Order: sequence, then C-alpha cells, then structure tokens
Amino acid sequence: MKSKLRNYIDLTKPRVMVLVVLSGVTALFLEGSAVSRPLDALLITLGVYLAGGSANALNQYFEREIDARMSRTRKRRPLPLGNIKPKNALIFAMAIGVISIVMFGFAYNWLSALLAFATIIFYGFFYTLWLKPNTDQNIVIGGAAGAMAPLISWAAATGSLAIAPAILFLIVFIWTPPHFWALALYFKDDYKKVGLPMLPIVRGEKRALNQIFFYTLALFAVSLALLAVSAGPVYAIAAILLGGLFVKKAYQARRQKTRKLQWALFGYSIVYLFGLFFAMIIDSFV
Repeated sequence: MKSKLRNYIDLTKPRVMVLVVLSGVTALFLEGSAVSRPLDALLITLGVYLAGGSANALNQYFEREIDARMSRTRKRRPLPLGNIKPKNALIFAMAIGVISIVMFGFAYNWLSALLAFATIIFYGFFYTLWLKPNTDQNIVIGGAAGAMAPLISWAAATGSLAIAPAILFLIVFIWTPPHFWALALYFKDDYKKVGLPMLPIVRGEKRALNQIFFYTLALFAVSLALLAVSAGPVYAIAAILLGGLFVKKAYQARRQKTRKLQWALFGYSIVYLFGLFFAMIIDSFV
C-alpha cells in the first residue's frame, strides 16, 4: 500500500510541485492569509497542489510512451516502470483535478476555481498534446501554467487579483525558459531521440544559450519590480544578489558552452527561485 501510494504521489511530480506550492504560499504571506488565517492557507495550498498535481499526472499519462524512451524518465516515473496502469493514472489525474476545482469553487470562490481549471486544461492538454510536440517555444508559452499558483492562491484568499501576485506570476513565467532550456541542453540527446522540438535542438545550442542569457536579464528586471509594490530590504538584497549571480552563470554558460556549466545553471535556477521566495516571506514579517 505504501509503495502504491508513493507511485500515485510521483504522478503529481512532487519535486516540481515544491516550487509551485512555494510560489502560492509566498502569495499568501504577501496577502496576509498565511499569518491571519493559517487553516485557510493550508487548504488553499492543498488545492494548489491538487490542481498542479492533476496537470502533471495528465502530462505523464499522455507522455508515458515518450517517458519510456528517455533515459531521464524511464526509470523514475511510475507509468514507464509499469507500477500504475494507464487507466488508473488517468482516473487519478481527473479525480484530484475535480476535487481541487470543487474545493476552490465552494469553499472559496469561482475565480480561483476557474484559474485552477485553466491550469489543468492548459498544461495537461494544450501544452502536453499540442505545444510541446509542435513548437520550439513550447516551454515559453506552457510556462504560464506553472506560474499560476500565486494567482490561484491570491484569488482564493481575496476573491480578486492584484499587482503583487501578477508580478509573482511573471517571475515564475520568465524564470521557466532559462530553467528548462538549461535542462534541455544537458539532455538534448534524449529530446532528439523522441523527436520533441526543444529550442536547443531546433535552433541550436548557441541560440538557446543566448535566449537563456536574455531571459535571465529580463527576470532580474522583473524581480526588482516587486520592490515598488510589496517588498522590503531583505527581498531587495536577495533579488540583487541572487539575480546578479543568475545572470553571471548564464553568461558563463553562454561563453564556455560546457555541459558542466549547463547543469550548474539548471541547479542554480532552482536555488534562485527558492531564495527569492523565502526572502519575500521573511520580508512579510519585517
């Protein structure tokens, strides 16, 4: 039973969801619910996880044959390993998605339910079935789904949207391409083998590294925009130091073009986002 439960949790991509959930929780700290209404914050966070987990499980269901051919995924995901039947995975994905939407709609408001529904449909179906196999800009457009958590959380807590969660959305949205392209560069042979048109394959390594660098510059600028809305000195220092180092690492990877630097850039991109969000949370107490 424990092993079966773990396989179903793996369908939701829990490691990916840590960052998604953190972005949603950060929005709740900025808005104030995480401190003043901790039970609501917990339930909203659960709803965000279920919505994102549903989208990820649908993605794994539709890409199970591709995952079985890629070295990065064939020994790590439950469907290629045969640990879960495809039919059961689909039922699970749909079930937790429905639970999320119903919970947001009836316990909070239908704006948050609509945003959760849009996240599931956009990533689980539109990105997975159309964008990813058909355009090298797949992750640029598809990244919107992974950036929705701050908007969903804020909408659930307040019944409306605001500039602060919109900036959080933009931070994750602009962060996604350099994060994912660094990974795609490192595993480009995998993506080439299964015929997915990732930017490093379709446009070449040089173009991908240039795009990564320019996106990190844009990310640095957008991260500073939060200072005009609801951030303080802790966040200001973190945004400048973490963002500056991100730009530096992207520049080094662009110049030297080594797999070691590409992998280091991918790893740092995760550290960057964690650091940025934790700085926002700390600032909410200052």
